[in-house]
Amino acid sequence: MLEPIRASILSGKRIILASTSPRRAEILQNIGLRFEVVPSTYEEDLDPKDYQNHGDFAIATALNKVLEVDKRLSNDRVKPDIIIGADTVVSYDGRVFGKPRDKEEAFKHLQVLSGKQHTVFTGVVIKTPTNISKFYEHTKVLMAKMDQRTIQAYIATNEPMDKAGAYGIQGFGGSIIEKIDGDYFTVMGLPLHSLCKHMLELLQ
Repeated sequence: MLEPIRASILSGKRIILASTSPRRAEILQNIGLRFEVVPSTYEEDLDPKDYQNHGDFAIATALNKVLEVDKRLSNDRVKPDIIIGADTVVSYDGRVFGKPRDKEEAFKHLQVLSGKQHTVFTGVVIKTPTNISKFYEHTKVLMAKMDQRTIQAYIATNEPMDKAGAYGIQGFGGSIIEKIDGDYFTVMGLPLHSLCKHMLELLQ
């Protein structure tokens, strides 16, 4: 937890979350962290085949998000003290399932993942003016078997459209997840325990 440093070292720091994800913002808000949201404009165009595993791929994307925001804010009068970036991907059978481009792709994602155990990787980068920390966590997720009608009904909620793998465990999507093996917050998009641990190591 960040309590040992939240009221001391982190007090008055300019902390940036380089993400548009409301789930990541909610996770940080829930531990009392004061931060600004500055979405990255980095075009996520890396090829997962260029990386040893999908965790490294997620880290690389998160790093590029952080570096883009850092460069954009470099001329600010009050420069960022900490920039946090993250990227989440769903992995199954050697394939990466990112955010669906449209409802048709969301249907295809869910059709493949239905009844299957897959792995969610979240890569995280924490940058200070003098140092950087990079890591990823992974969680295994078993999705319930769904028929076509159930998949279409879930897509009609619009929840899948901005989420890796086309589902959100914290919303309606929680009802189609049978079990997870690992950290819940990794699936949500920001592994909280590991984030706090790495921030403590970076700042103390």
